[in-house]
Amino acid sequence: MNEAPSLLKNRGDKKNWVLIKTVGKKSNRNGIGARVTIFSGNQKQMDEVHSGGSYVSHNDLRLHFGLGDAARVDRAEVQWPSGIHETFENLSANQVVVLEEGKGKPTVAKNTSARK
Repeated sequence: MNEAPSLLKNRGDKKNWVLIKTVGKKSNRNGIGARVTIFSGNQKQMDEVHSGGSYVSHNDLRLHFGLGDAARVDRAEVQWPSGIHETFENLSANQVVVLEEGKGKPTVAKNTSARK
């Protein structure tokens, strides 16, 4: 507010990543409130799907995880808002992965060019 905008640029080495899009069936359709924990090698990361972010704004509903040198996510565990706990395995890096509630198998989003 009342300042010039800032632009931050990451000049570090580009490493592997995965974007996870949640699709609820029993829960809400965007999986808002889902808690996703990923396991990749000896790393464990967790994030939750949130809607909004600040006044008159909205964040990407996909979850972005940096994987470093890991070429895949060994396992992703999702605690859905409906109470269902689900596990998805062997997610390849550098793509947008769709996790659909109750399906048990991940799918790759058709448009993966929207890298975050």
